[in-house]
Amino acid sequence: MRATRIVQKILSNYEADNPGVKGKLCAMLMHGKLGGTGRMIILPVDQGFEHGPARSFAPNPAAYDPHYHYQLAIDAGLNAFAAPLGLLEAGADTFAGQIPTILKANSANSLIPEQAWKDQAITASVDDALRLGCAAIGFTIYPGSSAGLEMFEEVAEMRNEAAAVGLATVIWSYPRGEALTSAGETAIDIAAYAAQIAALLGAHLIKTKLSTDHLELGAAKKVYESEGINIADQAARVRHCVQSAFNGRRLMVFSGGAKTDAASVYDNARAIRDGGGNGSIIGRNTFQRPRGEAIAMLSKLVEIYKGKA
Repeated sequence: MRATRIVQKILSNYEADNPGVKGKLCAMLMHGKLGGTGRMIILPVDQGFEHGPARSFAPNPAAYDPHYHYQLAIDAGLNAFAAPLGLLEAGADTFAGQIPTILKANSANSLIPEQAWKDQAITASVDDALRLGCAAIGFTIYPGSSAGLEMFEEVAEMRNEAAAVGLATVIWSYPRGEALTSAGETAIDIAAYAAQIAALLGAHLIKTKLSTDHLELGAAKKVYESEGINIADQAARVRHCVQSAFNGRRLMVFSGGAKTDAASVYDNARAIRDGGGNGSIIGRNTFQRPRGEAIAMLSKLVEIYKGKA
């Protein structure tokens, strides 16, 4: 497979990984309209598990069909498509080889009692990812939850198993749980900490949320203030999270979050671009819109990441 110098430079940061893992990373980085640029847009569709079908798909009923999401990701020229086991299986044969896929290997749901620890169940395996021809497995961790340490152990074990057979690992690092306030879940010191944890766990690609300028931890706040760490705007906060992921030696994409207006989606992408992030992993802001609007939005995001908008 051809690889641009930009992609070759990115792959050189993964010094301990075998050719299989690097080949899968290369496949994602070289695919689609952003192929070869070092930027990425990934379509994730795990919201049916997390939020339920109506909340996820009723705004655009065509999105109840798994084939819709495969085709959207392909037609929009995205780098990869991520989903849980059943959704990938529902289109695996029809769309085999047409877009790199990421098997989301653990999941939660909105029916879990509010007082329960924030956790996710393992719902798929490395063998499933191999059988489906995936480029990577995906795994969520919740720094801040009482279940967090167990989740770290689970992803460490699955990451090692995946790497041994040449599959990359994507970690959704979402601060959540009893240790954090609501504001703390998106605080910049916590977001940067979450990026660092994912990198230390061996993630090849890290997914976090965009952050606010709130500082959650008193001890961290003192350091941010004494060292004059710039967190004044979104691009600066992205830059700090990228710095926390081994100073940019690990790929980082940022969540699109709940559906919002198009201008905000584009502003967030510009902040990710200007802050040195690798791109967006954007679900509801695309598939909850009519197909034409979604394609137009994704095309505009491609232009933004190419520096043309």
